Amino acid sequence: MTVAKSLLLFALAAVAEIGGAWLVWQGVREHRGGWWIGLGLIALGAYGFIATMQPDAHFGRILAAYGGVFVVGSLLWGMAFDGFRPDRWDIIGSAICLVGVAIIMYAPRG
Repeated sequence: MTVAKSLLLFALAAVAEIGGAWLVWQGVREHRGGWWIGLGLIALGAYGFIATMQPDAHFGRILAAYGGVFVVGSLLWGMAFDGFRPDRWDIIGSAICLVGVAIIMYAPRG
């Protein structure tokens, strides 16, 4: 149950952070306006709170592992919303990142 909760929180954090950054990007770079930017800032703030709900108590470990989730989530977001198509190197790099997440977060510790 703890691993499932952790994975769900990582997914929610990715949606909040990546989605928030994308909204700010749209507001500024695509000139969609202040509402987009404001919603992005709210989502980015929510990301910070979601990260605190992780079962592990170590900030550095959570953030380091989340980095791998962020990499994969960013590529997926780009595919869904910007027409990005990853090449084999993006896919290989993402897989390496997920292996890193698994080792950092879920390896047995003594």
